Amino acid sequence: MAYSDTIKLVVGDTLPEIVCTLKDSNTAASGATLDAEDSSTWAPINLTSGTVKMIIREVGQTTLTATITMSLTNASSGIATCIFPADTWTAAGTYEGEIEFTNSSSKVQTVQDLIKFIVRDDFN
Repeated sequence: MAYSDTIKLVVGDTLPEIVCTLKDSNTAASGATLDAEDSSTWAPINLTSGTVKMIIREVGQTTLTATITMSLTNASSGIATCIFPADTWTAAGTYEGEIEFTNSSSKVQTVQDLIKFIVRDDFN
């Protein structure tokens, strides 16, 4: 499985705030020449009237540990933000998150790469 990033956290953390820009690898950004290997050339996906979720599970498991509806901070530019509720990271372990966009017609697009989270126990 391909991971886009690894984020290190501590049980109970509610930060960092994760900011994602969803882009279309088949459409060139304004003023750019499309390069399938360079995401900076891809056009943003317009998220207006849609929903973006981060779905989290422990690596190797099928049971979900969290489903978080992200805030659309700049929907027309494809930008969504995830703030973790206090009960997201309740146990140490290695987790993976996927990002899923559902448009206003209930069509779903899931980002191929996952985000890896390594969570350690808190001192107190």
